Amino acid sequence: MISMTKVAGVIALGAALIGQAHADNNVKIGVAGPLTGPLASQGKDVENGARLAVEEINAAGIKIKGVPLHLSIDSEDDMADPKTAVTIAQKLVDAGVVGVVGHLTSGTSVPASKVYSDAGIPEISPSATNPVLTRQGFATAFRVIGDDAYVGRVVAQYLTKTAGYKRIAIVDDRSAYGQGLADIVAEELKKDGATVVDREYVTPNTVDFRGVLTSVKSSQPQAIFYGGVDAQAGPMRKQMAGLSMKVALYGSSIETDNFIKLAGPPSEGTISAQAGQPLESMPGGKKFIDQFKKYGPVVLYAPYAYDAVWAFVHAMEIANSTNPKDFLPAMKKVNFQGVTGTIAFDDKGDLRSSSVTLYQVKDGHYQPIQTVHLK
Repeated sequence: MISMTKVAGVIALGAALIGQAHADNNVKIGVAGPLTGPLASQGKDVENGARLAVEEINAAGIKIKGVPLHLSIDSEDDMADPKTAVTIAQKLVDAGVVGVVGHLTSGTSVPASKVYSDAGIPEISPSATNPVLTRQGFATAFRVIGDDAYVGRVVAQYLTKTAGYKRIAIVDDRSAYGQGLADIVAEELKKDGATVVDREYVTPNTVDFRGVLTSVKSSQPQAIFYGGVDAQAGPMRKQMAGLSMKVALYGSSIETDNFIKLAGPPSEGTISAQAGQPLESMPGGKKFIDQFKKYGPVVLYAPYAYDAVWAFVHAMEIANSTNPKDFLPAMKKVNFQGVTGTIAFDDKGDLRSSSVTLYQVKDGHYQPIQTVHLK
């Protein structure tokens, strides 16, 4: 006859094993981006996109090693600051996350990427487009959006071949994103036979562009390309109007309501390039818009963050493990139809195929005018 002590011991052991099995599949995903400051709306957009994916995954009953997968989010504010991003990256690693959706900007993603590489934890940026991110040789760096090499080429070709401009001025904010993209645009413009008549620099904190714009105006450009974010591009466009500058403004990732609000009526005609397709044209775009309503309207990068979380889960399924040591190699085998398009990574961690869309402000709203498919 088995004693009650032994029975209790067996039950306790069984409960412990079950608890451990469930603990193994209680998986924490990090989200890193600006939740305060000028880019807070975009950072929160990324966080909400990731949260929507987590909610759906937890409800789907996906099993890893026979145990239901349960995800949770650890969201941290990097304030769009490179030094803070490194600190946040280490904090997420120490917290035991198995993967990170982030960072938002190239200026934060690139320095943080070494922390994730050292820890062997995959990082998928939904928005960082500087080519350097995936060209450092880190097996942990990925993105679910096209990079600036393609965006810059499309912008330059539109300026020279579609608009027919020969004289373009360039201003950038000297950030990893802004200056990196501006450098590519300048190079591509020269290849297309155009002249960069002036090259000016500001900082990510500049609010008064009138001195720089006065210099640009004297060079008599037909258009200005700005490498920077919507929070600055808006005031810059408004100040252009104040100086009676009637040239077109071009940028990238400034196709937001925030830009139009800050620029006011002078925003009309502004053109912005963005990696990816218009939300309504994305394979899962219309459904995503409906599902995302509880968080409000999509700002920019929510669907990319959503796809990033699913990329982690597909890799876990392939490896049948939630341990990043096991599923990191499987990231290169991921291939699925996401909201934004086909998610499949090349050897560098970039998408195997991508697209770039140009948007123009018409009647007070950004509207897509052209999509170029690449690779």
